This record gives sequence, C-alpha cells and structure tokens, in this order.
Amino acid sequence: MPSAEKTAILYRMVLPDHVCPYGLKARHLLRSKGYKIDERLLTSRAEVDALKEKYGVATTPQIFIEGERIGGHDDLRRHLGLSVADPAALTYRPVIAVFVIAAALAFSIEIGAGHGLAFAPIAQRFIAISMAILALLKLQDVERFATMFLNYDLLARKWVPYGRIYPFAEGLAGVLMAGHLLPWLSIPVALFIGSIGMVSVFKAVYIDRRELKCACVGGNSNVPLGFVSLTENVMMVAMALWMCWQLAA
Repeated sequence: MPSAEKTAILYRMVLPDHVCPYGLKARHLLRSKGYKIDERLLTSRAEVDALKEKYGVATTPQIFIEGERIGGHDDLRRHLGLSVADPAALTYRPVIAVFVIAAALAFSIEIGAGHGLAFAPIAQRFIAISMAILALLKLQDVERFATMFLNYDLLARKWVPYGRIYPFAEGLAGVLMAGHLLPWLSIPVALFIGSIGMVSVFKAVYIDRRELKCACVGGNSNVPLGFVSLTENVMMVAMALWMCWQLAA
C-alpha cells in the first residue's frame, strides 16, 4: 500500500454537459489506495483538446504519479496491479446472474405465500421466472438477437422471422407458466421452442464443435454457446412436460 504522503495528479473532464465517469472512478481508486490527489479539472472542450494534444492521447482522464504519466483509468489499474476487464472476453456471468435472481425470486414468492420449501413449486416458478427474464433481455434489441440467433438455430436458418418471434414466444410462455395460466397455450409453445433450441445448441456445440456466442441473454452478449446455454432450453422442455404430467394426473 502506498503511504499517505504519496501524491498523484489527476486530469479529468468536468464539462457543463458531461462529467467523465472514468475520471470519477480513477479518483476513487487513487483515494482507496491512499494517494493524495492534485485534481486538475478540465472544464471546457478547449482544455480537454489542449491536454490531449500536449500528451498525444485520445482520452481522459490522465493520471500522473511521481512525475510519471500513467495514462487513463485502465492504465492506472494495471499500474496498481489490478485486473482490467476485457470487453471481448467470453463469460457465463449474465446467465448465472439471471438464474440466481430467478431462484431468489422463486424462493421469496413461495416462502412469502406460506408454501414452504417444497421443491416442485419452487422449481416450476424458478423456470418460469428465468424464461421471462431471458425473454426480456432478448427483447431489448430483437433484431440484434435474431441476427446472432441465426448462427446456430436450425429453424431460424430455415425461416428467418422465427428469430424475431422467439423472444416473444419465450416471454409469453414464461409469464403464463408463472401463474399456471392457459396451459393449453403455454405448454406447446415452451415445448416447441425449447425442443428446437435444445437440438440446435446440441448440434452446434457437441456435433459440429463450433465455438459461438449464445444469444440467450440478448444479441450483444459474450456468453459462449455451451452447456449453460443448453440449460435454458432443457428447462423449458422440462417445465412443459411437468405441466403436462400435472394436468394428466
């Protein structure tokens, strides 16, 4: 840890219509590491442009420590021995976040309603909530989702509009299944889209051995197509079959 006397100079942009968020993050990071900061605010576009031209840089903030120019926020993290996120790195984090929140909601609703910790009702509600959240993420940009979906979905490749229909169908099935409403509609929809998705992902990943990104959380994600992606479709099929069994019982 640096001593309290160690100082840093921080040039950051503070314009009337824009305050650079990375400047604020750099300031917080320096303070958390015990640096005394000499803040030099750039309050006009002319000052920002002058700084960029002077040091031959394209962005702000700019940080100096012990007279040495460190660079911007990411450079500061590296200088301090901290990791820097790679925006292109593959990660399952978005899908895991969806499943964790869906599980928490399922437990909360069932326990709050006085139903206890019975596995079947919690599992059903978890799957329905997961479907609804995943559909919501896809619906943020349907066209982008549909484009990524074409990389591996077998039906979408045969009939392109299916990629635009899919998130609406998944959302409808999830919402209806959450309340056990209109099972004559929700069951076949979930069974249909889940089965096609399951076969498509399995073929792309385990037969063709293709390395693709999954569109399960929307068309701008870096989630790799694989086992976790397959889980979304398996859950839909399992939910549909379970509801069929309940209706027949």
